[in-house]
Amino acid sequence: MINLKTFLNQIHQVDDDILNKYLEYWQEYHLPKKTTMTAPGEMEKHWYFVTKGVQKSFYLTGDKTHVIAFTYNPSFSGIPESFFQQKPSKYYLETITESSFLRIPFQKHQELMQEYRPIETLFRVAIEKILFGLLDRYYELMALDIETRFKNFTARSPHLLQMVSQKDLASYLRIDPTNFSKLMNSVRI
Repeated sequence: MINLKTFLNQIHQVDDDILNKYLEYWQEYHLPKKTTMTAPGEMEKHWYFVTKGVQKSFYLTGDKTHVIAFTYNPSFSGIPESFFQQKPSKYYLETITESSFLRIPFQKHQELMQEYRPIETLFRVAIEKILFGLLDRYYELMALDIETRFKNFTARSPHLLQMVSQKDLASYLRIDPTNFSKLMNSVRI
């Protein structure tokens, strides 16, 4: 719980009494590797904070997997638009490795945001950070060549090279798996 408290305070400072009240409703949750947490058409019922493991969100087109994001400690996990808008998910969330989380149900999260304005502000700022991260990702995918995307990724998240399959990393970076393999062998990390 201390890690979650530190993580939340790095997003936006909240008075300890209010934050502690909010944290009371987060519960531990564990899943084995390769477990589907959310599938298309399902509603995201919880918001997660990753304490252990790696997860991926992805969608399928025919038999091709398109990886949207990876989540790992310390970060939030879930399908944001499904959770915050309570609409069915358009894609999957799956554990890659054995994973542990703290999680809060939607209804309790909403109640606490209505009761405590600082919690609502905290999550407005968190959603802004998620949005800005997505815009940076779109920029990289559209404006940068594959080698630059690869270098930026390995500088930002080198640990994922050991935890995630090359096929998933290539999908995430929108690089053909053969070219990804060539980059792994030729680019100094």
